[in-house]
Amino acid sequence: MSSTVAKAIALLDYFSEEDPMIGLSDLARRSKIDKATVHRMMNVMADAGLVEQHADSKLYRLGAGIIRMARIRETCFPVTAIIDEALESLMENTGETSHASMISGRALGTIGICDSHKSSRVSLEAGQLLSFTGTASGLAALAFSDLASIDRVLGADIEKVTQKTITDPAKIQWQISAIKSDGFAYANQTFEDDVYGIASPIFDETGFAVGSMAVASPAHRMTDEKRLQTTAFVVQSAKDVTAKLGGKFPASYKRSKAFTL
Repeated sequence: MSSTVAKAIALLDYFSEEDPMIGLSDLARRSKIDKATVHRMMNVMADAGLVEQHADSKLYRLGAGIIRMARIRETCFPVTAIIDEALESLMENTGETSHASMISGRALGTIGICDSHKSSRVSLEAGQLLSFTGTASGLAALAFSDLASIDRVLGADIEKVTQKTITDPAKIQWQISAIKSDGFAYANQTFEDDVYGIASPIFDETGFAVGSMAVASPAHRMTDEKRLQTTAFVVQSAKDVTAKLGGKFPASYKRSKAFTL
């Protein structure tokens, strides 16, 4: 992918539930690309239907072309119904917010959420991008990705977002080795304070991870007993989703503790 195309597509990642509409100057500031270049990129994507500009405010938002493409993908690869059913079951079994993520290019994005019914709960945004190294979802997916993806992630700058964020590539590599042995990942307040994550990978037909099923709980509520119970539910959920999507478990996963849970 050319540098220009990559930068243009990366602009779409700034849109979220929290920021569904963004102005040209703000996009330029966030992306650190000059305003004239961002304007040209947005015009090209507007012509393709990927973004659209509000007539009065001149703010940009995601375009209807993305809905069209998402529906084509869902028709050919019906992921949403499978994921939503699994998330509801996972939330009911654990009592905590469940969520699913999938790798898209070089990012890991949240594709489904089922909020806990508890008043004190972890909340996520639809489409929220997750850290490959700071979240249980990211670590679970990364551990069972190809070596090139692991090298790329560990070779990039790793932002320290909480006091517990691990930024040393050697320590993250050790984590990855442990996760491959376990088949699931834990993240204790490494991406957000007082959030404890448990995740297990989802595989596609190639045998590489394409995402994760996960539970996010307030850290103060995650006792040892609850962690073990929740892990079992998360692992089973990820296995079920993998099977329903026609995925294949790689030999490395079959040797892990999760495969026999």
